[in-house]
Amino acid sequence: MCGIIGILGKNQVAPQLVEALKRLEYRGYDSAGVATVDGEGRLDRRRAVGKLVNLSDLLVLDPLEGRAGIGHTRWATHGAATEGNAHPHKHGPVAVVHNGIIENFRELRTYLAANGIAAQTETDTETVALLTGLHMAQGMDPVQAVRATLSRLQGAFALAFLFEGEGDLMIGARKGSPLALGHGDGEMFLGSDAIALAPFTDRITYLEDGDHVVITREGAAIFDANGQQTNRETARIDVGATAIDKGGYRHFMAKEIAQQPVVLGDALSHYIKDGRIVLPEAVDFRDVDRLTLVGCGTAYYAAHVAKYWFERLAGLPCDVDVASEFRYREPPLSPRSWAVFVSQSGETADTLAALHYCKDKVAKTVGVVNVGTSAIARDADIALPILAGVEVGVASTKAFTCQLAVLAVLALKAAADRGVMSPTELSAQIRDLTAIPSLVSQAVGAGDDCRRLADWLSEAQDVLFLGRGALFPIALEGALKLKEISYIHAEGYASGELKHGPIALIDRNVPVVVLAPTDPLFDKTVSNMQEVMARHGQVLLVSDAEGIAAGGEGAHAVLTMPSGGGAFAPIVYAIPMQFLAYHTAVAKGTDVDQPRNLAKSVTVE
Repeated sequence: MCGIIGILGKNQVAPQLVEALKRLEYRGYDSAGVATVDGEGRLDRRRAVGKLVNLSDLLVLDPLEGRAGIGHTRWATHGAATEGNAHPHKHGPVAVVHNGIIENFRELRTYLAANGIAAQTETDTETVALLTGLHMAQGMDPVQAVRATLSRLQGAFALAFLFEGEGDLMIGARKGSPLALGHGDGEMFLGSDAIALAPFTDRITYLEDGDHVVITREGAAIFDANGQQTNRETARIDVGATAIDKGGYRHFMAKEIAQQPVVLGDALSHYIKDGRIVLPEAVDFRDVDRLTLVGCGTAYYAAHVAKYWFERLAGLPCDVDVASEFRYREPPLSPRSWAVFVSQSGETADTLAALHYCKDKVAKTVGVVNVGTSAIARDADIALPILAGVEVGVASTKAFTCQLAVLAVLALKAAADRGVMSPTELSAQIRDLTAIPSLVSQAVGAGDDCRRLADWLSEAQDVLFLGRGALFPIALEGALKLKEISYIHAEGYASGELKHGPIALIDRNVPVVVLAPTDPLFDKTVSNMQEVMARHGQVLLVSDAEGIAAGGEGAHAVLTMPSGGGAFAPIVYAIPMQFLAYHTAVAKGTDVDQPRNLAKSVTVE
């Protein structure tokens, strides 16, 4: 969600803050701002609605001086995207930037009003600045004032504070939302993630939940949730791994689609060596009686595909849940069950909360994440990195397919541990899985065919996606991708559900994308497709050459996928879904990498 950067530096920080914020654009935002303390101790700020170029232009016309500063990209929650609601928020001698939600801000506003302080914005964050400013007016120093404020906050937050007259002081705090400390030579940094800090340092300390940190240029003192000074591990990051250039592509999304054969190969070679599955020793399914898979958005659909694999290949009963609903159902969980949490960022608030709900109710928790230092990776009993590399485009592509790859490895390990698959059959399944990067490479070659279909799809107001079996969640994912970046209404359905309602929508103006590899369900899927065409529906059939020869007659268009992949073909069929969404969005002229209203990492409920 919102992006935070803070710098206690040696040089003028306003340009550095803006450059760092550019690295956080992938998180999604609708306004931005910076605040600095200049050489005379004056605290000032600049804010602008829209893209960062608007803030950059403002700083050219009205510069900010100072070697200490904080910056922010805001994704609106409380209050519209206006300059007044943009961060940093300032009251008296304090400026604040915030990622998260202050749940008791109305109660705090009432308290502040009783003390003669009225809110000037619609935001929850302003109450943090107002409360801290009140405490300082009552005689507290900055550190005391922040601690008094933190003790009254309810909700999730990552906060950075800057103070009038304090050119060598910054305070950060986190509860629920991630925050990282960067160590330099006579400089210190604070940021939402390592990507923001990578241009300045490769030494990072991740704050734990409940921590706050008092920072000067010479170092930092970290205090835990009980107010006790503590040490947190400092790690060196691979700065090269945080590179976010487009590599010659028009959009990050296009680059990340094209990267999939390589990153899938990296992920699979990490977990499969010499034809054998290699996982941590703790991954042993022999005594597991049930799985619960939890995720949000695209990660939920990855979990949905995996349900088919765990049940069909391993005979292991499996529940799949949307993280935002899971813990509120208070589902009964077997003490012999495992819970698997799928999240690209590893910081998804709902998924993290679901993990905490499960902690003392299941035998093991497993995090399938792309960020090995994330909260889910740290809090889960077992953390399995998907090794997709930095993903910048808001619409997930390579992280989705790498999630599928790691979940497929887990399903095969479960089959082996539970004795439901012979060594010969397991070897055959492993061969199918390790062939996926090559098949995906062939599928990426169909990008031009998808581009030629984009004008047709871009004229539609509604699009349906149909699939059966493990292709049903891929249909859901295809619809989500199209909605996310082209803003066309789209829905995914299990093909067999067509007659139970969706068929009422069919006419010659509704494109219907049918996912139908040549598998045991092919004939049934083609039968559903015929029902669409009988009602003048415009069908795009996505299948292999054999399937297109058998069922493509009468289709408006076809997309040819490579044959093979066995049970793991859904990974291959994700590629044309990504390309269709991408090229349709380009045809419509929407913002592909940063679609409206969306954020890459959803760190609030």
